[in-house]
Amino acid sequence: MDKKYFFFDIDGTLTDIQTGIPVPSALETIKKLQDKGHFVAIATGRAYYKTKDTAKMLGIHNLVSNGGAALIYNDELVTNSPLDREKALALIHEADEKGFGILIAVNDSIDVVMKDERFIEQVGERQEPTRYILDKSLNYDDLKDIYKIYIAIPEDKEEELTLRDTVGHIRFVPPYLTYQHDAKEKGIIKMMEYLKADIKDVVVFGDGENDLVMFKKEWTSIAMGNGVEDLKKKADFVTKDSTDDGVEYACRHFGWID
Repeated sequence: MDKKYFFFDIDGTLTDIQTGIPVPSALETIKKLQDKGHFVAIATGRAYYKTKDTAKMLGIHNLVSNGGAALIYNDELVTNSPLDREKALALIHEADEKGFGILIAVNDSIDVVMKDERFIEQVGERQEPTRYILDKSLNYDDLKDIYKIYIAIPEDKEEELTLRDTVGHIRFVPPYLTYQHDAKEKGIIKMMEYLKADIKDVVVFGDGENDLVMFKKEWTSIAMGNGVEDLKKKADFVTKDSTDDGVEYACRHFGWID
């Protein structure tokens, strides 16, 4: 059998979307795929620091993380690219001048820097574990690397931020926008180039709207039964729900495992 290169979303694909607990049959399937010589990786928008422990728990040693900007091969970090600095700084300056609170991640960690407390005053603290570093002397132009930007701006005021679409962003929660890499498909392509492998042998599994970008006609795309309808329409194959052994079912269907 030809070697395949599997890229799995985490939540709702390898895990129960309700509990976050890995599906036992999915873990068994990962092991079987690896034993047969296939390449297995996680593909996620999460930062690397948030993903590496999960990967270890799942028995996976390869990752495309940080929205496609970070590659990890055999547990070793290959690359982790920050945002385009010029575009990020222009966006930060506009948001600052217009009074929107800002947090900036300048490395791959829970740390964010801020020159004032406007973000927390406007929307409160983030729900995710975050260490806030207040630096009243912060000069944005001195920042070397910018990995993520959080801007406190409600949806009905987005138009005030004229540069809002110059950097990839997602609204995970109503009070603020998260600016980050959002190109998992580019990360997959970069990984395949690094491995010197043919992209036609890629197989992706996903369930959410954020997985749409990695469902490409150049390779095989599998949607979970619990996935969103737009993803199912774009998929080459729709398997069962993650908790109904969907990963195992699809891999047996295609003959990738016995």
